[in-house]
Amino acid sequence: MEDGASKGLDELTSLAGKWLGLSSAVPGRHTAVVVADRFDRMTWRDTYEQSAALRELAEELEARHAHAADLLTDVFLAAYKAAPRMREPAEMAPSRLADHQVVTALVESPGFSELRRETAGDPYAAAMAVLAQAAELRGLLERTREARERAGQAEQGRQGAEDAATAVAEALRQAAEEAGQDGTVPGPAADAVGQAVETAEAAEAAARQAAQDAVRALGVAAPGVRVGARSAAAKAAQAVRQESALLRAWGVGPGELERMPFDERARLAERLRTSRLARWAELIGRFRQMARGERARKVENATGELVGVTLGDDLSRVIPSELAGLGVPELRAVFAVRYAAGELMLYDSQGEQSTGQGAIIACVDTSHSMYEAGPGGITREAWAKGCALALLDQAREAGRDFVGILFSAPGRLQVFRFPAGRSAGTDRVLDFAETFLGGGTSYQTPLSAAGELLEEEFGDTARRRGDIVMITDDDCGVTEEWMRGWNDAKRRLGFRVFGVVVGAPRVGEAGSVLEALCDNLRSVEDLTDVHAAADLFRVI
Repeated sequence: MEDGASKGLDELTSLAGKWLGLSSAVPGRHTAVVVADRFDRMTWRDTYEQSAALRELAEELEARHAHAADLLTDVFLAAYKAAPRMREPAEMAPSRLADHQVVTALVESPGFSELRRETAGDPYAAAMAVLAQAAELRGLLERTREARERAGQAEQGRQGAEDAATAVAEALRQAAEEAGQDGTVPGPAADAVGQAVETAEAAEAAARQAAQDAVRALGVAAPGVRVGARSAAAKAAQAVRQESALLRAWGVGPGELERMPFDERARLAERLRTSRLARWAELIGRFRQMARGERARKVENATGELVGVTLGDDLSRVIPSELAGLGVPELRAVFAVRYAAGELMLYDSQGEQSTGQGAIIACVDTSHSMYEAGPGGITREAWAKGCALALLDQAREAGRDFVGILFSAPGRLQVFRFPAGRSAGTDRVLDFAETFLGGGTSYQTPLSAAGELLEEEFGDTARRRGDIVMITDDDCGVTEEWMRGWNDAKRRLGFRVFGVVVGAPRVGEAGSVLEALCDNLRSVEDLTDVHAAADLFRVI
């Protein structure tokens, strides 16, 4: 175009037509990869505010990488949403294309579907998944640094092209205002339109080149991103799965977790991870699972293992076909006669006494020798505490009080009460499981305390037939005077004493003090075997 020459408005409009369309129809671009509604975003904001670890990670990453906090949001939502939907790359702002690449690679990783089984709908677990991937996310951000820089330049180029298109529209508007009645535009105004068009063409070319450079950089980073994403997803799945298993092993159910504030749950999880017995969580979980199975095998109101049918008048064991006779008026008199004669058909059982009604008291030896490890590296203490925690579950299932007595040398003991009908409290359970007294071993100290507790219970509620379980690996003597008092208490209160010898068979040999004290005694040598105590949970 010759400088200073006037031009027709139609000619200028045709020249600027392409840029007019661009300036008036710029599509919206998104900065979030995962499609989320306002409730999802509120969940993220609330979780972010409650988690100091998330905030610290975001601040650390933002200091080195622009928009890193947006990536954390997307990773959280991908784990939190039951069926996360990714936006198409064309919908994304160029500066977030690297985020799109990372999040897509995460979601498509083999371990991510496993991860979502634990995290979907659970803000805490989703936040933990983000934190578990922190090291891998740092690596992915570094691996995509050049692609991010290129994408940022492409973003600037696109913005420059849009601004240039807007300038063309403005120049044309000014030219239209200055045009004469015949449509002729004065030279300076026409030149302004031409210069705006040239600037827009240059900006478009620069934006196109920047976009191509960004695509190439993303392509170069793609293989490494996929590898890093697989590692991140697998690590997060393992961390979340382990914590979930740890919580279940310690008896923390999903319902309790849902009601637990974020910070409280985080503190609990940290305490469980650092607990003395954390490495034995799997053993404790197996104990509790075994006990549940043994409870399921029990027959309600039966006095032992069913072996057939017999005759008698115990209405608690009448077989169903006999009871059916009560539904027929003509047979009721026959039922009454057979009941009076003790000739009703009953389930027959043998080998097990009736279950107790009073408290279950677990006396757990915590002398120095209980540190000793057996097969699989499992310590005697770990086995004993696992058994005691399963007995706690047993008591709660039956609506009975539970008392844990940790003992060692004479006069050294610690008592943990868990009344029926009240929440056990995970912190209190952990206190019981983690406490270790050390020192020697005394039978009289814990058993006297157990007897006094059962005496107290009988005085308060008239409940008899409590159960005491003595778990130890050492033997010791008792005085004759104490033994006489002990036997008198047993007769009066009707409690039973079960003994479990852990890792030291000689302690439970015939003629031992422990054998004299216990109604039922067993020895456990393989500490990997939780079923060695299975019969306890059928009779207690």
